Amino acid sequence: MGIAVEPEIATPKGRPRDAEQTRKRILDAAVVEFARKGLGGARVDAIALRSKSNKRMIYHYFGSKEQLFKEVIETVYVGIRTAEQKLHLDELDPEEAIATLVRFTWNYYLQHPEFLTLVNSENLHRAKHLKSSEVIRAVSGKFVQMVTAILERGVEKGVFRSGIDPVQLNITIAAIGYYYLTNRFTGSIVFERDLMSPANLDARLAFNLDTILRLVKRDP
Repeated sequence: MGIAVEPEIATPKGRPRDAEQTRKRILDAAVVEFARKGLGGARVDAIALRSKSNKRMIYHYFGSKEQLFKEVIETVYVGIRTAEQKLHLDELDPEEAIATLVRFTWNYYLQHPEFLTLVNSENLHRAKHLKSSEVIRAVSGKFVQMVTAILERGVEKGVFRSGIDPVQLNITIAAIGYYYLTNRFTGSIVFERDLMSPANLDARLAFNLDTILRLVKRDP
């Protein structure tokens, strides 16, 4: 038996329940379901149950399971890009700005494992949902501009090498955390150490910081 359709709930002012709150509940539930089971394994029924809505509402707001997945991917990318902007890296010394970005990226991955699994899932689908996303182009462009400005300030100050590609730098910052965490289970066996122990996590962050700062800094 299906879940009953929710009636419209009026606010104290007599207006219908906020549609944006409904969409957010569905998106939040979809993030969990898609992160756990991927696009193929996720079920709209499970998303409806978790979001306290119903399938009809989900299709009304998102059109299809594929479109819902696309908006989930956009949501998690906007989440990390928005959090990066809140670091106010333009107000920091260039070296500290890069170090702050490295620490932030590492900690964000630890605190938001769903981001990593959803990115993995979208890569399995050859990024077909992101190809048409203007949202991703906009937020990614702002991020690249921010990193470019940090590098330029570092060059002007005489502490960074010139000619560093900001996109390549971001890929490297992402990769050294992403690989470690997505391979934490196999890596713990292969390298015979608990990669997720507090001591090893701290050691990895220190290694990441040293690696990236050595990459960007001028030779003495």
